[in-house]
Amino acid sequence: MAKKIEHMNSTGYESNPILDKLPKHLRQYIKPQNYEDYTPIDQAVWRYVMRKNVAYLSRVAHKSYTEGLKKTGISIDNIPNMYGMNRILKDLGWAAVAVDGFIPPAAFMEFQAYNVLVIASDIRQLGNIAYTPAPDIIHEGAGHAPIIGNPEYAAYLRRFGEIGCKAISSTKDFELYEAVRHLSIIKEAKGTNQQDIDTSEKHIEYLQENMGVPSEMALIRNLHWWTVEYGLIGTIEKPKIYGAGLLSSIGESQGCMTDKVKKLPYSLEAAKISFDITKPQPQLFVTPDFAFLSQVLEDFANTMALRTGGLSGLQKLINSNELGTIELSTGLQVSGNFESLISHEGKPIYFQTKGKSALAYREQELVGQDINRHETGFGSPIGRLKGINLPIEEMSPRDLKAYKIYEGEIVSLDFTGGINVTGKIITGTRNLQGRIILITFENCKVTYQNNVLFESNQDPYNMAIGEEIVSAYHGPADLKSFDLIDHTLSSGFESKDNDDLNELEAYYKLIRDFREGKNTIISRTKVFQEIREKHSTDWLLPIEIYELALKSKDENLAKSIEHHLVTIKLDQPNLGQLIDDGIELAVNGTGVKDL
Repeated sequence: MAKKIEHMNSTGYESNPILDKLPKHLRQYIKPQNYEDYTPIDQAVWRYVMRKNVAYLSRVAHKSYTEGLKKTGISIDNIPNMYGMNRILKDLGWAAVAVDGFIPPAAFMEFQAYNVLVIASDIRQLGNIAYTPAPDIIHEGAGHAPIIGNPEYAAYLRRFGEIGCKAISSTKDFELYEAVRHLSIIKEAKGTNQQDIDTSEKHIEYLQENMGVPSEMALIRNLHWWTVEYGLIGTIEKPKIYGAGLLSSIGESQGCMTDKVKKLPYSLEAAKISFDITKPQPQLFVTPDFAFLSQVLEDFANTMALRTGGLSGLQKLINSNELGTIELSTGLQVSGNFESLISHEGKPIYFQTKGKSALAYREQELVGQDINRHETGFGSPIGRLKGINLPIEEMSPRDLKAYKIYEGEIVSLDFTGGINVTGKIITGTRNLQGRIILITFENCKVTYQNNVLFESNQDPYNMAIGEEIVSAYHGPADLKSFDLIDHTLSSGFESKDNDDLNELEAYYKLIRDFREGKNTIISRTKVFQEIREKHSTDWLLPIEIYELALKSKDENLAKSIEHHLVTIKLDQPNLGQLIDDGIELAVNGTGVKDL
């Protein structure tokens, strides 16, 4: 595997040819996995969830799941090491990186567009073993990674990333994202007050109920949720699971297959159905096959400003308050924070950005049209000249000269809708097809109904050429035009040396070492007795010891553990199903060979 030393020095992750193609603004979210920070309890949580899921999912998940576990090298017994995963994923044309928990939806999708699987490297606490709203390595590694072994689904995931990262958000989307990120952090933080969690969940519920008209990002996130996260495949009567949220949740993977959860045929209508990340889903959508997912995605993309442009697309960018881009019919691309527009008969005739802006063509910044040149914004009329049927962009050099749109001419250009541009033409910029895309003036004034929109005597004025806006989307045309680095990595879970394990974790390590043959001289009976006396509420380690007792046919130890687990279930009924499932796994195993 190729190793970029500068990557290792600055971010602590090992690179490869796929990761080398990531732009800088995505690399800011990557953090080292720090595998040694996983405790024996973390490893036990992973093993329990994986054993339970594989035993059940081998019967109800799409065949790509169990096949994908083998292809991606994900082990049941050990939390995956991303360095090892990458050595295998590269053969599938993919890579994996550890990221800082919840990252902005647009960034998450853009990673997918580069064939990179983002994995939150933290792992849920034992108390949240059945489900957590926080992204963790169980959800990302055991949920998302296996299915990308299916070529059709992997193509859908990449295409979803390409389209999804262009979706335009609203300010409410960002507020909801911050609220969900906050909940995920406090729910996994040790010692968080339950009242704080309840308050956070109620705040999210309030935001979800008051989102207003859903943005493109909200709609496409719904599609992502009902497919990539919570999708079913096959028939309504006999669906199979492929969504990562279901594949990584012990409770929901079982509950979703009952009649209590309504099954609906997947269609574009799913984009209109919102979801609540804090609750089990009341309905799920079933796609007949993976290819159909791409069909619906393209149908949705046809509704986006990315493909429709126009007045509504420009207005979406203004409402988003985020960096975005419009593309004119000449191919000229204007990137910035769009502030205002003027329209006439349902079409935009003038647009204005605020702050740093840049011009590009075919995603390449035009020379001399960077954020330093347009530091305070960029505005321009668009459309046709009044009384002239031939658009400026379709005028040949002879046509332009005939209409006195020519170097050195002082002109007064009246656009349909009332915009007037007066000034001396300095030069023009053409695209590769020879069509003019930019005209530069000096001593220029731009007016609308006696209102001055722009005036300058010394600085040149660049007027964009384009009859209409053909596309509007989130983000810049040329990623190199703007400084997009604004994320600070959180500290993540605390590093713990094996010598500094607390008592309970030390017991977990003893049993783990015994099972792996690293220390076979310990007394499992003594460890169990000490657990029962000193950590009477812990249920997972007794189950691991119970499994070993059954294998060695130690009936007395097994009986003692069974009685102890019954006592725990009586004291904590909410653990009953988890304990029963653990006992069943110890007796029957996962039922899946070679995993």
